[in-house]
Amino acid sequence: MAEFILREVRGNIGIVTLNRPKVMNAWHTAMREELVAAFNEMEANDTVRAVILTGAGERAFGAGQDLNETKTFDPDRAESWMHEWERLYDSIRLLSKPVIGALNGVAAGSAFQVALLCDLRVGHSGVKMGQPEINSGIASVTGPWIMREMLGLARTIDLTLTGRMMDAEECYRIGLINRLVPREEVMDAALKLAGELAEKPPVAMRLNRARFREITQPGFEDAMAAGIRTQRAAYATGEPARMMEAFLATRAARKA
Repeated sequence: MAEFILREVRGNIGIVTLNRPKVMNAWHTAMREELVAAFNEMEANDTVRAVILTGAGERAFGAGQDLNETKTFDPDRAESWMHEWERLYDSIRLLSKPVIGALNGVAAGSAFQVALLCDLRVGHSGVKMGQPEINSGIASVTGPWIMREMLGLARTIDLTLTGRMMDAEECYRIGLINRLVPREEVMDAALKLAGELAEKPPVAMRLNRARFREITQPGFEDAMAAGIRTQRAAYATGEPARMMEAFLATRAARKA
């Protein structure tokens, strides 16, 4: 059986790895389900005091949604898809332990969102981050929610409507990457940072994370409700399927 998510515990640090490197760690349903299970396991493990989330390979932390899955959706499947994201995002938000994103490459679309749900992020100069969903016909709802929480409305509008990817320097300058290190030092730096957080008083850490969740919960609930409404409307028109087919065809032609 394929393992789309790898788990490891080093001392008091848990490491969770997105493991679809051939497709740049793009998400599909089975991968999301495994990731939820991995976070739940890390929460239940009393030895683990901090968690690192990273991606397999050198190209990507995550390329976002696997379009080969979503190109066939109808409105009902789009709604259940949004509930999958709700469960995944909740599994991160409900953790009592800090989460460090070790960004080993591109973080795009929903992978960008998951990276922003981490408490802190470590990256290298080759990292690119952004919300290019509009380019493949996917309307953005959860992306603008988490971006506005961290970047404000003006930058959120820019990134959502243009679909542009930010380079590592811009991400570092605006606070989305907290530690910028050489490529070969990303995991070591993430382990060092996770180790520092793991030594903090656990009750204070749990309560701090719970308070951040409380502050952002109304916006999260609104984003998920809007996501269902928006994705049902989008998929009812057929535009996402057409745009995804065109996007995939263009990408295949470039590779040929």
